[in-house]
Amino acid sequence: MTVTESAPGGHASADEHALHEGILRRQSARESAARTYARTLPIVPVRARGLTIEGADGRRYLDCLSGAGTLALGHNHPVVLAAVRRVLESGAPLHALDLATPVKDAFVTELFATLPPGLAARARVQFCGPAGTDAVEAALKLVRAATGRSTVMAFTGAYHGMTAGASAASGHADDVRVARLPYPQEYRCPFGVGGARGAELAARWTESVLDDPKSGVPEPAGMILEPVQGEGGVHPAPDAWLRRMRRITAERSIPLIADEIQTGVGRTGAFWAVDHSGVTPDVMVLSKAIGGSLPLAVVVYRDDLDVWEPGAHAGTFRGNQLAMAAGAATLAHVRENRLAERAATLGARMLAQLGRLAEEHACVGEVRGRGLMLGVELVDPETEPGHDDSGIAADDPGIAAEDQGVTLMWGSSPKPRPAAPALAAAVQRECLRRGLIVELGGRHASVVRLLPPLTITDEQAAAVLDRLADAVDAVARDHAGGVAARDHAGGIARP
Repeated sequence: MTVTESAPGGHASADEHALHEGILRRQSARESAARTYARTLPIVPVRARGLTIEGADGRRYLDCLSGAGTLALGHNHPVVLAAVRRVLESGAPLHALDLATPVKDAFVTELFATLPPGLAARARVQFCGPAGTDAVEAALKLVRAATGRSTVMAFTGAYHGMTAGASAASGHADDVRVARLPYPQEYRCPFGVGGARGAELAARWTESVLDDPKSGVPEPAGMILEPVQGEGGVHPAPDAWLRRMRRITAERSIPLIADEIQTGVGRTGAFWAVDHSGVTPDVMVLSKAIGGSLPLAVVVYRDDLDVWEPGAHAGTFRGNQLAMAAGAATLAHVRENRLAERAATLGARMLAQLGRLAEEHACVGEVRGRGLMLGVELVDPETEPGHDDSGIAADDPGIAAEDQGVTLMWGSSPKPRPAAPALAAAVQRECLRRGLIVELGGRHASVVRLLPPLTITDEQAAAVLDRLADAVDAVARDHAGGVAARDHAGGIARP
């Protein structure tokens, strides 16, 4: 389907409009108040292919949500459909608990072929419940059983799922068994300096917490981190910092858990996001794209951690044969067609083009990302950037004024403007009006996120960027007009 065909459709017929409105009305009346995407994306998908969704009202959209990163190959990719049909037509069982099947064997073989070599050589895999949060719960249980310890180290801004343990690791629950650490980021560095030095200070903090007997943090069972924080606002971890975390944990016999639920299967420009840094984690939690659009989650871990007794962790739907078939086909297609490399090249080009938005609009604070995992942070354009007194001395012997080509302004670094979630929500609405589906994320829901399928074409990428730029332009104009009107009504003169 071409970009022209996937542009927003014309006026819906009376029947289409009635169907669309009726379904949305019944959803609102019958579904829980916890629903999320349905509130900001009032569409009713009826058909989908690749990047394109068609709604019940006849409109077409470019989907840069991709099932929150689940659809590595986009909607209804032919290799996924063919894999599912083969299972359905073979008479194979669709539900097999944890029994061995040819479909499962093929999936595990393909999965192991993609793992970091240091892990694949001695890996074990645990099939659990079908969601990513189930894999996180299993991984936390695993390292606690293997080490005999209970505390887990996690990072600010993390998102690991919605069940109790995963939510605690994400900072959404008060769990004394989770110790929170600073995650390095450039724009809103917790130490006010950013760059390589901010990452260095975050690493020092981690070492201090672990080595200070009065830190209040017991020896941990494991450390869990995302190589790129997705829901947290699209923050790629510096490769050197990830290597530092690997060294810190290895030296202290702390299992390192890499959450690759959203970053895996080529999304960031490498098959697994840890591949950028050369880090081999002890445990990887995987879901989303590994099921080829169907529910599937696994934990892959080093064999010496395999201390579970039979039945120590299970899940009724851990034998989803359709998901395993779709997942094996997806993994193979991404690997054989070098889609990770394609994501790296196209993602870098899209990120550079998005950078123009930050140059042209004061309401765009930063654009960032890795591969086809991109974010645009909206900020309050009326607040002038200040300066942040970090309190760190410029003559600190452990801190260079320039590190890895990043010049730092000690004690007077630019302070970012406040986050603007209302502007981000307005950009999302304007994108939808233009036939573009995007997600919001970040600590303040102020980051517009793009997660297009790895199969997106250059032409489609250009259309996505054009529609996003138009949406930002419209919101910036409306905001400026509203400010001018308020100033005029209040008799305020602005320079």
